[in-house]
Formats: sequence, structure tokens, C-alpha cells
Amino acid sequence: MTLLPILGIIIAILLSGLRIAQEYQRAVVFRLGRFQSIKGPGLYWIIPLIDRQQRVDIRTKTVDLEQQETITKDSVTIKVNAVLWFKITNAEDAIIKIADYNKAVYQFSVTALRNIIGQHTLDEVLREREQINGTLQKIVDTTTEPWGIKIEMVEMKDVEIPEAMQRAMAREAEAIREKRARIVKAEAELEASIKLTQGAKEMEGSPIALELRRMQMLSEIGIDNNTTTVILMPSDFTNAAKSFTELVNKKKLDK
Repeated sequence: MTLLPILGIIIAILLSGLRIAQEYQRAVVFRLGRFQSIKGPGLYWIIPLIDRQQRVDIRTKTVDLEQQETITKDSVTIKVNAVLWFKITNAEDAIIKIADYNKAVYQFSVTALRNIIGQHTLDEVLREREQINGTLQKIVDTTTEPWGIKIEMVEMKDVEIPEAMQRAMAREAEAIREKRARIVKAEAELEASIKLTQGAKEMEGSPIALELRRMQMLSEIGIDNNTTTVILMPSDFTNAAKSFTELVNKKKLDK
């Protein structure tokens, strides 16, 4: 009869060592202060009063990097914020090699973001976000890899530019659009002049085509309801007058 209480105490102690870890959790077990093993997921047992555990969540975590005011390579002060995704790939290293991996990842990512912005001009920051994000990811991942942490992705969310710089960029964009419009207009005028020259050469060899063009012009003038009357002399009359003038001038020279 005296053994029952003792047996009950032993069973209770043994049962107190049972632990359950979720599918997304891992337990880092220490025995008398030294690393013993990684337990989980599911049901596992540790030695009561001797083993100590620390659970780690191995799911991907999202970290908002607060807005950072930094200076670009071309001395423009901007404000940038970003988002970082990371996960623990080695629970042992994440617990043993770094005191607070969440804080460490955040602080190093913020520092790396400021440094990489300082290596690029404002135009590069605005146009080459994907490249900068990739470079930032590699830099942070290289540092956190020994901690058992994988940086999955880094994305810059917003880039806040000073108002004076925004106005300057708007004026620059307007000037570029005006330049393009003038170039397009000049190219159109050049192409039109080439076509008109070709058409004139074709009409020069075909008097009938020239007369038809004259008649078409008269029709167009009439459609517009203009009060001005335009009389176009036939090309034969014009050629005859030109020939008569040349003949008179030649006789004068012979005298």
C-alpha cells in the first residue's frame, strides 16, 4: 500500500515531461545547460527538472522596416521604408548564436537599407527598385545565414521625395514630353515635305493630273463657304504665256 503513493508520484513526474509542439514549431532542448537536441513537431518527452526547452516558430515572418531618412549618392535627402520576410532554417543556431534574432534581423536590415540607398542616385532608386531589393536581400541574407535565418525577400514600399525635388522632376518630365512632341512634329513635317516633293515631280510629268489637282482645290475652297474667289489659270495658258515672254525677251536681245 505504501508503494502506491510513490508510484503515483513517479508517474506524475514522468507525465510532466511530455510536451507537444505544433507543426510550425521546433523545440530546442538543453540538458543541464548544454544543447541536447531539436524536438518536434508532435508529442515528445523531456526529463523533468533536468531538461529545459525553448520553442521556435519556423514560419515565415514579416517585418516592417520603419521609414528611414537617408541621403542618396547625388546628395538628395529622401525617406524610404521597406518590408522584409524571413524564416528560421536552423532552430539551434537561432537560439544559441544570437540573443534576439528578431531584433538583430531588424536592426541589420535597417542599417543595410540606409547604406545601399547611399550608394545609388535618386534616379537609380526610383527606376531600379528590383535590383536594389535583390542586392539588399543578398547583403542581409549573407549576414543572417550563420544565425540559421533565411531572408526570403525584401521590398521597398515607399520613397518619399522633398516637394522641391518633386517640382523639379515634374518640370523635367514636362520638358522631355515637349521635346518629344517637337521631334515628332518635325519628323512629320519632313515626311510631308518629301511626299509633297514626290507628288510635285509626278504632276510635273502629267499635265492632266495637275489640272485635276487644280479642280480639286477649287472644290475644297467652295465647300468651306469662303467669299474669296480664286481663279486658277490652266497650265496650258501659263506655259504659253511663259513661252511668249521668253520669245519677246529673245527678240529684244537680238536687236
